[in-house]
Amino acid sequence: MGRLFVNTNEGKVKGTVRVPSSKYHLHRALIFGSLADGQSKITGQSNALHIKDTLNSLEDLGIKVTKTSDGYVVEGGNYIPKNGNVRVGSSGTTSQFLIGLGSRSVGEAVTFDGHKALKARPMGPLLNALSDMGVKLEAQDHRLPVTVHPGLPKGGHIKIQGTLSQWISGLLILAPFASQDTVVEALPPLNEKTYINLTIEMMSQFGVKVIEHENGRMWTVPANQEYKPCDLALEPDLSSAAFLFVLGALHPSDLILEGISAAGSHPEGKVLEIVQQMGVPVTVDEENDRIHIQHNGIRPTAGLEIDMKDIPDLIPAMSVLAALSQGQTILKNIGPGRLKESDRVKAMLQLNKMGADIKEVGDDLIINGVESLHSASISTYNDHRVEMAFALAATRASGTSDLTFPNAYKISYPEFLDHMAQLGLDMRIKNKQDADRKEPVSV
Repeated sequence: MGRLFVNTNEGKVKGTVRVPSSKYHLHRALIFGSLADGQSKITGQSNALHIKDTLNSLEDLGIKVTKTSDGYVVEGGNYIPKNGNVRVGSSGTTSQFLIGLGSRSVGEAVTFDGHKALKARPMGPLLNALSDMGVKLEAQDHRLPVTVHPGLPKGGHIKIQGTLSQWISGLLILAPFASQDTVVEALPPLNEKTYINLTIEMMSQFGVKVIEHENGRMWTVPANQEYKPCDLALEPDLSSAAFLFVLGALHPSDLILEGISAAGSHPEGKVLEIVQQMGVPVTVDEENDRIHIQHNGIRPTAGLEIDMKDIPDLIPAMSVLAALSQGQTILKNIGPGRLKESDRVKAMLQLNKMGADIKEVGDDLIINGVESLHSASISTYNDHRVEMAFALAATRASGTSDLTFPNAYKISYPEFLDHMAQLGLDMRIKNKQDADRKEPVSV
């Protein structure tokens, strides 16, 4: 199997790249559009593999999505499955948003199934909550594959662990079709609230009302609502931009990011505030919708305690930034990061192999910044964010580092390697045997 080989970068990171559209927003727009009787137009595209998983699932459910020059057109309506099988690939978002909606299928039961790694992820709290809502389903050991029978939910007061926002979003998305009002109560601790807020905000764009209770962890969804067609433009993907911010912070830079000038409603929007707090010179140009990172070499200043409870997808990028910053950074409430495509806490502790000073204490990562790193062989656990984070760390490590699962980045940021090459970074995929014989070359 090939690996991603990354050489240390000695020069300035210079150039202009366009930040891709947010897959967080696109997942929801495609699914909500599929539920609306009529045509919804989405401006903005993504070639992320997880978006392809959602498109495949909707196709299997009989929904027509047409890719246009600048986005998508979704023909919403009834779910009329093609053959009873729904492909969710490796996307947890796709599976956990759509499983409950399988109850809308006309005619036969549908079986949701995905890749091996996704099959290993338990979703007992979601499946139990869907059953409590009145959805008839079958699954062994609370994992994929899951078979869902036609028949809309009844609603009611549904309690679910607040561990993962995708579980709660999945219930909220289904609830408008219930025969009676639904109250979704997240049992503490409630994580990833920003992701839930995005779901609710975008549901409102499609004409669906969700009422949040004062305690911030209960929501009422009135029954018998309808999703209505909507035309919308996608926001930039702050979770992908995070890696560009970190890159610009770690090297002398003259880096322009196009298509982004604010955090917007993106769940990971806090990254812009964090890098500014750490002293990274970020110039926001709202008029031209771009951000400029320009300096001749700084060392970001740590000293922050960052609560990761609502932004667990930033754990890999923030770990690398903190590892090379001046002082101590504490990433708090990292528990949700253990439940993603990999155990991202365990994965990022590999920074110690590169000479970093990072340790796990309870539910915190304590990171004492060092001036430089050295090369190492790193396992990315086939996790896109882990791979991209270590690729950036390797640009500040002496020698050549090699990373497993070199194509993992395509899951969320398929332009990543092209953007890195465009900015002058030396990252190349090559078989390890060939790399041992000579310098790796681009594929």
